[in-house]
Order: sequence, then C-alpha cells, then structure tokens
Amino acid sequence: MENKKIAIIGCGNLGASILHGLIDHENYPSENITATKRNILSIKHLEQHGITITTDNVLAVNNSDIIIVALKPYNILPVLSELKESFIPGKHILVSAATGVTLAEIRSAVGNEIPVFRAMPNTAADVKQSVTCICAENYKTEDMELVVAVFNIIGTSLVINEDLMESATVLGACGIAYVLRFIRAMIQGGIQIGFDANTATKIVTQTVRGASELLIERNQHPEHEIDKVTTPRGCTIVGLNEMEHNGFSSSLIKGLVASFQKIEK
Repeated sequence: MENKKIAIIGCGNLGASILHGLIDHENYPSENITATKRNILSIKHLEQHGITITTDNVLAVNNSDIIIVALKPYNILPVLSELKESFIPGKHILVSAATGVTLAEIRSAVGNEIPVFRAMPNTAADVKQSVTCICAENYKTEDMELVVAVFNIIGTSLVINEDLMESATVLGACGIAYVLRFIRAMIQGGIQIGFDANTATKIVTQTVRGASELLIERNQHPEHEIDKVTTPRGCTIVGLNEMEHNGFSSSLIKGLVASFQKIEK
C-alpha cells in the first residue's frame, strides 16, 4: 500500500479537506500525493510538505495510482471524459466524490477498463474525523480494501449499496452543517444565560464531543444516555420538552428529507 500514489483532482473545500487529512501519513508520504485546482493559490502553500500542486489533471493522473475526483457534480463527467485516454487498466483506480453522479454515469465517461468507486466523505477529513461511505460494483476485494484503507486515514469508512449513497450524502456530508448549526445555537444560548462566547464555545464543543464518544464507546441508543440525565421534575426534561414543543426533532428530520429530495430531483 505504501507504494501507491494518490491524486486529488479538484481541491475545493472537500478536496482540500481530504488533502489535509492525508498529509504526512506513513503509508502515503506527501511526495506521493498530487493535487489539482483551477486556481492553485489557496493550496500552493502545501508544496512545503512535498505535495505536487498543479493545474494539470493529466499530469496528476499520470503521476498516480488512485485518483480521487472531488469536482462539482456538473463538472465531473466532462473532466473525466477529457481524461479517459490517460487512465491505464491495471494501474489506476478511480474514486468519485461527486454527489448524485452514479457509477454507471462515471463508467460511461471513462469506460469499463478501470475500477470505479464512489465515496462520500465530509469536511471533517481535515482533522481525520470524516465518515466516508463507499460503494462499487463488480470490484476486486483488494481494490476495495485499498480504497477503504485510504479513506480510513481521514476517519471511518463504511461500504454501502449505491442506492444509499444520496442518503449517505445527506446524513454524513450535509450532516456536518446541521451539527454545526446546532452547536452555534447552543453557544448562542450559552451566551444568553451568562457565558462569554469563548467559554460557551469550549463548554459546548466538549459537550458535543463527549456525547458522541458516549455513543461510539458504549454503542448505546441516544435515549439510553438521555434517560441518565432526565431526572423527574428536573431542568433537563423541561428543556427537552420545550424544544420538542417547538419542533426540534421534527425540523431536523424535515431538513434531512428536504436535502435528500433536492439530490433526488
């Protein structure tokens, strides 16, 4: 695995997050990574790590074994069509991180000669805490293991069916924004009840981290942990009930469904 080279084509917000998460990993030294962007100024500083930064997608493909394409959905198929002749069967593995673009559509652009995967990480890849859902059809086990290993560097990976990839996008990728909005609201509430912004932020972010770790480490349903802090006539249950009366859970679920319906259109 350590001999493989990686290209990230399209280092916008998501691509750059993946790039940052991969920097200086023992199995993928930075010299083995090539990153492209139309305007490279925002990632040019990463050359100091040994990463090759370029606007040339063909060069990136030629320099690499695993190609992660993190372009916008409306850009990816034209770019892949332009790169079709650069892909070498038996050498290259293609991974698309574009929302809503199917494996069949990708294969129509590049042909059936190289392995094609879809992956949906999120921007927490920047700090190696992404959740990445991966799918493929008719893949070799060793190719899937290689792709999973790459994305495990930037967090946790799950292999799912392709018909769930749009749902994975909403829950895992869009979900970062939903959680951050929740955190922002908690901080604002903390300020209203007396904390300065810095202290409120520290308390809230650690509380959210702690809640996540409880579920991850204990493998419990959230209600199990909620029950521990909702004592009879206590302040926690009063707060939870007030939130539910104002549509807290309902609004969140409606937001998830609205995002899913937007992708499905």
